Amino acid sequence: MARMAASKARQDFSETLNQVAYKGKRIVLHRRGKDVAALVPVEDLALIEKIEDRIDLEEAEKILADMESGRSSPIPWTRSKRIGLEP
Repeated sequence: MARMAASKARQDFSETLNQVAYKGKRIVLHRRGKDVAALVPVEDLALIEKIEDRIDLEEAEKILADMESGRSSPIPWTRSKRIGLEP
């Protein structure tokens, strides 16, 4: 995976974008030597989101199974609000 200074990506934005969009290149942007963001092709982003959705689904299924088996119980609404779980 390539690394590039954020300022360089800004200067050569069109070329950088073309490298990512049309050649599938992944670029990590850094400032003062610290990685701050990544440019990835849309297909990579779609894959990341699909993986995240699968992880969320597996976790939800585990929680439901635990609730059905009596190993855990739902969190009351007042407690979820207090600990910051409200939508």
